Amino acid sequence: MQKVIEIRDVKKIYEMGEQMVKALNGVNLDINKNEYVALMGPSGSGKSTLMNMLGCLDTPTSGTYMLNDDNVSMLFDDELAEIRNKEIGFVFQTFNLIPRLSALENVALPLVYAGIKKRKRLDKAFEVLESVGLGDRVDHKPNELSGGQRQRVAVARALVNDPSIILADEPTGNLDSKTSIEIMALFEQIHNNGNTVILVTHEPDIAEHAHRIIRLRDGLIESDVINDKIISAIQ
Repeated sequence: MQKVIEIRDVKKIYEMGEQMVKALNGVNLDINKNEYVALMGPSGSGKSTLMNMLGCLDTPTSGTYMLNDDNVSMLFDDELAEIRNKEIGFVFQTFNLIPRLSALENVALPLVYAGIKKRKRLDKAFEVLESVGLGDRVDHKPNELSGGQRQRVAVARALVNDPSIILADEPTGNLDSKTSIEIMALFEQIHNNGNTVILVTHEPDIAEHAHRIIRLRDGLIESDVINDKIISAIQ
């Protein structure tokens, strides 16, 4: 199996005034290409810190993080931004869409940063919006879309750069249960298309969609199990 992520003895310590807070306390983790992983843990478990690390939004205090064989542990902010734009597609609970831009323009945005010419980026954005079932909503602004449609736009934006990893942070947190099921079916489709999907959630029923469930507690991995229910259902 080809490793996408290899984390070794990663620690993250924050200075809070006089206090030193250990958010991660020596984490070891491998994630292979095309795995579908859920990260869980109570508040203060280190789950958000690990997600920021995986998404190259933060660097460890010590330890190493290899992403597609590149050591990203020691990179500067501008280098991390470049890796993020190329390798990682983010999906957030609050969608993070730009209100004045259409669905098409929102999805094309990462390609602007990648230096892709306008015609090519709009064509690619349209293609990805069609793939998430929104080919007829490309000119709509976020406030003209339902919550589920907005999250589909956010998913399309995450996919537009052909990233190696989709990192979704509580992607159904603002959605009703019917829409949540539709969005989770979309993540299953993305995984089936060959993407590595990492889902951060505190909801057990959402985590149950993943093929592997990792639980954190006190800055360490408490358990890392294969989701037998899903695996046996697809075999």
